[in-house]
Amino acid sequence: MLKLGKAAQQDKLYLLLALFVASLLAANFLGSKITAFDLPALLAGLLNIIFWPIIFILNLIASPLADYTIFGTPFLAYSFFNTIHVSVGILTVPVMFLVTDIVAEVMGKQVARKFIYFGISAMLFVLIITAISVWLPADPSRAFFSQEAYAGIFGVSIRIMIASIIAFLMAQYHDVWAFHFWKEKTKGKLLWLRNNLSTFASQFIDSTVFMFVAFYGVSERFDTLFIFSLILPYWIFKILFALLDTPLIYAGVKWLKEK
Repeated sequence: MLKLGKAAQQDKLYLLLALFVASLLAANFLGSKITAFDLPALLAGLLNIIFWPIIFILNLIASPLADYTIFGTPFLAYSFFNTIHVSVGILTVPVMFLVTDIVAEVMGKQVARKFIYFGISAMLFVLIITAISVWLPADPSRAFFSQEAYAGIFGVSIRIMIASIIAFLMAQYHDVWAFHFWKEKTKGKLLWLRNNLSTFASQFIDSTVFMFVAFYGVSERFDTLFIFSLILPYWIFKILFALLDTPLIYAGVKWLKEK
């Protein structure tokens, strides 16, 4: 029975690893699309009220840095959630942090770090194959095929590749470290708090490192303040997703522990 229990748990780890790697690759391949849609007025108003303190603090910090005021022309609009502008790649990013937190809680940080190594290996392999596939010439007899469209979809600049890998590595390492730091401080209790505190900080690292490595200085417009104007909206959405997935970490930990 004990061997069967360990085998079942190992199968669950394989499933989580597959979900982790798939989410990582999906975030990179799908992230170039920006979606925009309006939320229902009641939901948007509720979210604007809940996140008002966070947006106020961010505007308070940003107001001395440029021609922004806290209320007149704020750095971030207080009606932030009325219309959503976000990359579709953000949908899978919270899944990665959720998986590593579940694994770290049940199996320990060493196993969680192995997930990171596997993720980096998969990303490097896929990016190399993608770069070769884009570089290889198209068959001229296939007139229906557009090499330009293919390259536009799958061609990723080397700088963005490097940014994605560095941001992923730093954010995931911090997430595993922070999760266990708060686990020691809370003596293994308050899983919801440990999950959210580690994820909030790690998501900020992920967004900040990626945006600066990928885009800082590509033109005069992309200065420090403009980069942060791109980072903060994404970070706010990541905070929202982290709060929403709190019940999932309890369910995931229970599921992984079951033999």
